[in-house]
Amino acid sequence: MRIKPSTAIRQDYTSVAKLCHESDEPVVLTRNGEADLVVMSYEAYQRAEARAKLQAKLLVADRQVAAEEQLKEATAALDNIREHIDAQSA
Repeated sequence: MRIKPSTAIRQDYTSVAKLCHESDEPVVLTRNGEADLVVMSYEAYQRAEARAKLQAKLLVADRQVAAEEQLKEATAALDNIREHIDAQSA
């Protein structure tokens, strides 16, 4: 993770944006020597959001397995997915 003073984004937005896109990781902006904000490219943000959503779904699945809840058969789950996709494309 890269660290830049907050003045860097005010004085040279283009280079900070370029750094975010090229490094493909968050950049920490400091204020008075303390971490204040984190900026990242929109693509990196989308990947982080998708990862967080997947982790949340996996946590729910792990809890269901641990609680010995009734799980769906794979074919039934795939049928539900196909129906959902077909409904969206109609």
